[in-house]
Amino acid sequence: MASDQSKGLLLLALVISFSALSLSVNGATPCAPPIKKPPPYIPPPIKKPPPYIPPPITKPATCPIDTLKLGVCANLLGDLLGVVIGTPPKEPCCSVIQGLVDLEAAVCLCTAIKADILGINLNIPVSLSVLLNVCSKKVPPGFICP
Repeated sequence: MASDQSKGLLLLALVISFSALSLSVNGATPCAPPIKKPPPYIPPPIKKPPPYIPPPITKPATCPIDTLKLGVCANLLGDLLGVVIGTPPKEPCCSVIQGLVDLEAAVCLCTAIKADILGINLNIPVSLSVLLNVCSKKVPPGFICP
């Protein structure tokens, strides 16, 4: 039989061989990939709504002249609607509203017609349109008598 020393050397050689084999097998196994930390969460910036800007306050159109002066338009309107035959005199009425823009003229005449200053029971949109056209004015688009 082999001596104790030979058995020890054999055992030592065997342990070293298994250790080397074990290291080489473990070294051949790929390592797990390194764990990557997810990027830190950055919340999206909070968007403030734009400031509320109220629509401009538009003053309702008013008549800048005394509506009683529009009584001179009664004759013109009566003539235009067929009460008088011939060419009606447009001067007194048109001169009263001459310096007004179309909207102001429409408001003034509308107020006079509605207040019955002209003394005639009329269809307001038709009467207003007739008077404004004779005086070279136009009914503003979408205008409704206030």
